Amino acid sequence: MFRINKSSDMLPAIQRGNPVNISVDGNPIEAYQGETVAAAMLAAGIRTFHNSHKHKQPRSLYCGMGICYECLVTINGVHAQRACVTMVEEGMRIETCKELEL
Repeated sequence: MFRINKSSDMLPAIQRGNPVNISVDGNPIEAYQGETVAAAMLAAGIRTFHNSHKHKQPRSLYCGMGICYECLVTINGVHAQRACVTMVEEGMRIETCKELEL
């Protein structure tokens, strides 16, 4: 996935918030104020947010509105945070594929 960076006749001008510095698994990624952790991760090409508890299968964004809990990540040391409803903040540290207990 990628971010649309230009406008066209069919697409209005792109308006984003200010850039913020966040990291996912220790790697810096591009993020902007006003977007969710899930949006920033998907735009950076990160598809696996955690592994299922029972079968250890990769899980990612599913519902996009906080109901399904498939997008759980660890944010600033706090486990089981929903990436789809958590807005990015400056200095945020996100970890994926941790053993998560609900």
